[in-house]
Amino acid sequence: FPSQTITGNFASVIHGLNANHLTDQVIQRSKRMILDTLGVGLLGTSTEVCHKVTQYSKIYSSDLSSTIWGHLDFRLPPLYAAFVNGVAVHSMDFDDTWHPATHPSGAVLPAVIALSEAFPQKKKISGLDLLLAFNVGIEVQGRLLRFSGEARNIPKRY
Repeated sequence: FPSQTITGNFASVIHGLNANHLTDQVIQRSKRMILDTLGVGLLGTSTEVCHKVTQYSKIYSSDLSSTIWGHLDFRLPPLYAAFVNGVAVHSMDFDDTWHPATHPSGAVLPAVIALSEAFPQKKKISGLDLLLAFNVGIEVQGRLLRFSGEARNIPKRY
């Protein structure tokens, strides 16, 4: 559609994604990325920066709550759970990377998991839905990175 804006086209593509687009290869790679991200995130829960954001975030409460990785003693609202878990993933800087430089899973997985936990029990999402949400998040991040003029110059800056 030539008259459609770039943003409109982008939104249409993303909105049109469904579980049928997940090939066996994508599912297997996604599972590996998720497992890697969880492992790095659990390791990151022991870092000083993660301890600081965890302590800071304890002041927030909500009827909705999500897991803080490595902590069974308390939960946080989904926004703050995603923040704390994302910091845990990034704090060791071992999470997955692609070129130009970005860490796709560390930004996406904590948000997807925190949101999935916030659904009411009768509306819980399936594992396939979680994989789809994860891949949509990765796709959005990748496309935004590709659209960014700033991203093209990252390698030259290092």
